[in-house]
Amino acid sequence: MKQAEQQYLDHVMEQLQVAKQAAEKKIQTAKRDIKSIDAQFNDIRMNTTTYSGMMDTALSVRAQQQMLNERENSWQHAADHLATLQRLEAKPYFARIDFEERPGQAEETIYIGLASFTDTPDHFLIYDWRAPISSIYYEGELGPVSYQTPDGEQSVNVTLKRQFQIADGVIVTLYDTQATVTDQMLLAALSNHSSTKMKSIVATIQKAQNRIIRNTSADLLFVQGAAGSGKTAAVLQRVAWLLYRYRGNLTAAQVIMFSPNQLFNDYIDQVLPELGEHNMVQMTYFQYLNRRVPRLQVADLRERFEQENDVIEARANQLLTSLAFFKATGRYAKRLGTDGHLKFRPLKFGDRLFASKDKLKEIYYGFSSTYRLSNRLDGTTERLIRMLNSRLGNEMHAKWVEERVQSLSKEEMDTLLKNRPREFASDEAEYQFFAKQILRKEMAPLKRAIDHHRWLNINAQYIHLLRVVPHLVDLSKWHLTPAQWQTYVERQLAAFKAGKISAAGVSIYLYLYDLLTGKRGDSEMRFVFVDEVQDYDAYQLAYLKFCFPQAKFTLLGDLNQAIFTHENSRSLLKQLSTMFEPDKTQVVQLTKSYRSTAQITDFTAQILLDGEKIEAFDRQGPKPQVVVTADSARGVQAVQTALAQAQAAGEKVAIIGKSLADSEAITTALKAAGVKATLVRTENQRLVDGALVVPSYLAKGLEFDAVIVWDANATKYAGDDERQLLYTICSRAMHTLTLVAVGQPTALLDRVAPELYEIHPVD
Repeated sequence: MKQAEQQYLDHVMEQLQVAKQAAEKKIQTAKRDIKSIDAQFNDIRMNTTTYSGMMDTALSVRAQQQMLNERENSWQHAADHLATLQRLEAKPYFARIDFEERPGQAEETIYIGLASFTDTPDHFLIYDWRAPISSIYYEGELGPVSYQTPDGEQSVNVTLKRQFQIADGVIVTLYDTQATVTDQMLLAALSNHSSTKMKSIVATIQKAQNRIIRNTSADLLFVQGAAGSGKTAAVLQRVAWLLYRYRGNLTAAQVIMFSPNQLFNDYIDQVLPELGEHNMVQMTYFQYLNRRVPRLQVADLRERFEQENDVIEARANQLLTSLAFFKATGRYAKRLGTDGHLKFRPLKFGDRLFASKDKLKEIYYGFSSTYRLSNRLDGTTERLIRMLNSRLGNEMHAKWVEERVQSLSKEEMDTLLKNRPREFASDEAEYQFFAKQILRKEMAPLKRAIDHHRWLNINAQYIHLLRVVPHLVDLSKWHLTPAQWQTYVERQLAAFKAGKISAAGVSIYLYLYDLLTGKRGDSEMRFVFVDEVQDYDAYQLAYLKFCFPQAKFTLLGDLNQAIFTHENSRSLLKQLSTMFEPDKTQVVQLTKSYRSTAQITDFTAQILLDGEKIEAFDRQGPKPQVVVTADSARGVQAVQTALAQAQAAGEKVAIIGKSLADSEAITTALKAAGVKATLVRTENQRLVDGALVVPSYLAKGLEFDAVIVWDANATKYAGDDERQLLYTICSRAMHTLTLVAVGQPTALLDRVAPELYEIHPVD
């Protein structure tokens, strides 16, 4: 059996070499053609003295440009094909399926890999894992299996499932199985060391993950997955599958993923290229917002994590981040069309007034009361443009314009004339031409201000919205009094004047602006993915739905890891259910954790109170270690010992501190002891090889062979509200976990069964 499979593999490898040589030849030919066309550009004579000469020149340039584009497309296609062949050469396929389409028919055999490969147009040596027929590998056991195709449901009888591990063109192992993926294959993949980049999981996709990947019916797909359950990896494969499924109608630019931090973006940025696809648009939620409010400073990850809210602040945040307040913002904006409370900013032309606030108010509220916000906005803009054009005519013979025309140099005249004929019918026609050009240039900032609605005072409007909140909602439902709310607003106003806006406020600010200016979101975006959704609030998710009105949403996260929203995350599903059609909403729960050993998974699960269900995958390893030291010096020594042991085993290690200050302290102490470790200070850093020191709030979504939790004592991790944080930190570990506590260990471990970990006091 193995010998026959090796013969087939040898044939595939030979054909891959033939295809590679053909692709390389195409690339070389395309490169020569591109170089030749570039040289021909220099031979085109530029004739701009006559109209016909200009047309001939333009046609020649266009013809050359079209030829160049064709050759460049040919080169790009061949280069992409070569890259695919190189990936297949490294690992041609990972599975074989034998099946019969109808009883009595001859069996068919297909091999499944990262991409399709044929030796003749109709003969597939390898099928892409995303092809409809390939889904039977992931979906069923031996026997009758149904699968979805673009033409509807198809059924086959599966007679063989075989899995391969291939290295350097040689079959290392193969398994015949009735299941989708054997535990041996999973164990082999999960026992590997971690790296600074996430890898694709196409060879080990589980049945539940496959249904997430190939889902086309849900407008909202909500994936609740335990830490290490493969939810993020599955969703990245989903992006690759969607780009394959809708090839020609969907591009990577029409897919956006919101990640927990930039560090995580860097961690996953090789998965789609490894699968032969371009990366989708990828950013954090606050990066998306910050691009639109460059003059306002929004609290960064560290500030949001470390801020201590008093009772008033906490209750106000609950109100402002709710779906109820999102709806209240919409009601408030709608009323502004008729209640006279819209705030205006005067428009100026240079240092002269163009339209006062009173004039703008007169125009805006001068339209019929039946006008909607967008109609009223368009009408006001049109009226201002007419005023601008009138001003343009009135200023034509102003003294300052005449002086500017008379002082024009020859170079300035040539610039203004561009390709226009030099002769004018009269001196007056010449004057009017140059005067109009000068006026247009001078009035360009005013024109932009009108077009971009800078006559609306969004800052004043945002503050007004906060002030009238007691008239929009019942504060008592949020356990707030009008006096307490006024205290909160004054704090926000003081910060706003200093150029700062809260994490809750920035979403409200932009949604209000969009409503007032008639923005309706990006209708081109087709799929939106939100990772670590438990750290979002309902207002943010409702705003994203507003920003991408035509998109289908996939939200994934772990309610056990809500380190920013805490208990508010528990109501998230309930609030989401009102944003999407119930019959178009699907919830998938992934309970099995594959990242960590069974010992680490069982230990971390018991840190939680009433957490979401977590099942351990049967991969064995050492029990977590809790090292208790009397002072910091011994604590640092304990970290050194754990670090040395992990590195001796070739493991990728992260030392995780609760705060940035904690992480800085252990990094400094290790450096003083001659131990090299890289401190990750911000989300914009890249993950590098060697030991890392990471603040807890930057560890989201990452995984490491070994995790050392720095100073997990009773002071640092004191209350039940930090259980989710400690769980999140510990669940980053794949193979070994060590908690070092200076002084009394955290009481959050009191509920963990003593047999699940080992405790080591150090005197």
